[in-house]
Amino acid sequence: MVKIPFMKMSGSGNDFILIDNRPGILDADQLKDFVARVCARKVSVGADGLILIEPSKRVHFRWRFFNADGSEAEMCGNGGRCAARFAVLKGIAPPQLSFETLAGIIEAEVYGKRVKLQMVQPTGMELHLAVPIDGQGHCLHFINTGVPHAVEIVEEAGRLPVVELGRKIRFHPRFQPAGTNANFVQLIDRGRLKVRTYERGVEDETLACGTGAVASALIAAAIGLVDSPVAVETTGREVLNIYFQRRGEAFERVFLEGDTRVVYEGELWEEAYR
Repeated sequence: MVKIPFMKMSGSGNDFILIDNRPGILDADQLKDFVARVCARKVSVGADGLILIEPSKRVHFRWRFFNADGSEAEMCGNGGRCAARFAVLKGIAPPQLSFETLAGIIEAEVYGKRVKLQMVQPTGMELHLAVPIDGQGHCLHFINTGVPHAVEIVEEAGRLPVVELGRKIRFHPRFQPAGTNANFVQLIDRGRLKVRTYERGVEDETLACGTGAVASALIAAAIGLVDSPVAVETTGREVLNIYFQRRGEAFERVFLEGDTRVVYEGELWEEAYR
């Protein structure tokens, strides 16, 4: 029986299965069913996503990131922070490191449980989009922070039907064919936001989303509501810190900072994914 070593980690409420795939245990191009099975809660390990650490000729390592449904994503902020700490714990990389993603090269600094991650350059920002949903107009904003995010500023995030509304935004024709994550953002003050996120691939509200927290902070800054740094309170009640610089209408040197947590290590038996 082939047993696959793994580590379960959490980043601000997002949980991930991490596997050191440098020896080539798994074929990353043939993993859709495998990922969906091991990420299924109650019948396997359960997670929001799965991360493979693979060799790189350019930087310390390359990652492959998969959503819980088996689809591959370009970037995940909280997953990136977990991957960075995993690499340090396993001796794959030093505390100041770089790794490859489909969205580009990511740099990170690991100090204990806390990880500060430099994000890829945001692209595609569009403000004040009038998007009709169920006959009602919604003012949405869009930005790609490694993955696409729609952002809506709301009065009270806690009362929204995030799954229902988020799913309609995620699959709305305006954001096809790739679809989008959906973030609902409540302004607390000029340095603090509360954010709830519906994530594509997971197809549900998650306790946190790193790229969503970054997208929410940048959009709020673009429309004049906040200044750097911004503390983002997640559904899981943890706080992510977002740092950025503005150059005209563009953002640069964008960082995501927060804690990570090692939950446990183990071995996947074939029963977990067959």
